[in-house]
Amino acid sequence: MHWPALMSTRRFKLKDGCVVPARALAAGDSGAGLRTDFHVDHDRLVFSSAFRRLGRKTQVHPLAPNDHTHNRLTHSVEVASVGRSLGNRVGAMLAATSRLPAGVTPFDIGAVVQVACLAHDIGNPPFGHTGEDALRDWFRAPRNATWLAPLTAEERADIQTYEGNAHGLRTVASLELYVGEGGMRLTSAALGALVKYPWTSDTYPARGKFNVYRTELAMFEAVASELGLLRRGDTEWARHPLSYLMEAADDICYAILDLEDAVEIGMLDVTEFEEALGPLVEVEKAWPITDPRQRCSALRGSAVGKCVAEVADRCMAFERELLEGCFPARDLIEVCAPAVRDTVTGAKSLASQRIYRHRAKLVTEIAAYPCMGALLDILVPAAHALTTGRPLSTREQLHLALIDGRIDATDGPYLAYMKILDYVGALTDNAAAALAREVSGLGIH
Repeated sequence: MHWPALMSTRRFKLKDGCVVPARALAAGDSGAGLRTDFHVDHDRLVFSSAFRRLGRKTQVHPLAPNDHTHNRLTHSVEVASVGRSLGNRVGAMLAATSRLPAGVTPFDIGAVVQVACLAHDIGNPPFGHTGEDALRDWFRAPRNATWLAPLTAEERADIQTYEGNAHGLRTVASLELYVGEGGMRLTSAALGALVKYPWTSDTYPARGKFNVYRTELAMFEAVASELGLLRRGDTEWARHPLSYLMEAADDICYAILDLEDAVEIGMLDVTEFEEALGPLVEVEKAWPITDPRQRCSALRGSAVGKCVAEVADRCMAFERELLEGCFPARDLIEVCAPAVRDTVTGAKSLASQRIYRHRAKLVTEIAAYPCMGALLDILVPAAHALTTGRPLSTREQLHLALIDGRIDATDGPYLAYMKILDYVGALTDNAAAALAREVSGLGIH
């Protein structure tokens, strides 16, 4: 792979069912040249309704009563800040060795990573990863197998495996702005950096996560070809090198900030936070700070800064392997110096032991299953009837009216179910809980 192609600003759209290049932005479209193509990407994301909804979606603590804990929106903004710093730093090192393409600045590298970071959680359903599991659980339950009978094996894999990463690509490439015609029409470079798992659901469960539903496969084929991503199979490609920086920014933020949130709500003590970051920061420098929140903030800032410097250096050390698609580790954190690697992995381990299985969190997560199930129970059978020619009952007509008639009889079951997942997945935690309660009849006053 080569940097000139990997930084492509070409945008794609759907026209008459085919993927074609979208019109290039004129100078007036970007504020008389005051915004780059990547700044336009940034603005399209920030002003989208899908991005705004992240403010009421779970990061770690569903329906958290504490206003200081992170939600998906604040998490995404912070990841984007770290990602921009990583990209700027890598861009500067590429420029220092004359490896940046003509017309590309170090800040363009930073902007691409920033855009990918802003969008990295945009496909997450209500209740975070538990919401994903709840949606998968419903479609995999034997009692619901009849609704999947008309689907192909590939379509069934998509429907039974709600994946926030794949729905993120679907959101930006199909569901927002130019709906069904290319979505936000982001630059190829930004879409490439966003896609951490550039393959389809065919590989599940062996490969775990994936990024490409069948609905977006043609679009991603065009993007991958434009970027020169190395092809690994019929529906699998090597990762864009900048996706590793997006991934590292996310890892750094959630590993450290999940612990900071835990201190905020009393799950961890400040001294435990200090011990977790001890290999990476000089805790004694924070001793004069007595306020726990400010103390954590100071330690977190120092730790993140050191992580950024180390990850950027590791990215450059493995540049050849990243470009050749043969990076030897799972992620950049794994090849970092022990102080960074052990601090990040240790923080994740501590969170897993003390936070992710805390009773307050477990109770809400358990409730996510009947909540998601209550919505699918009424929507999927009605969509099946509509798209297979069975007359709808009055009750089923009411069920489909709930989602504003977005399903058409000509859609077929696969696309109809994808549209249901679009609707349910887009709900905020609060909206999903309220709607499930209302349709059950318990919300009637």
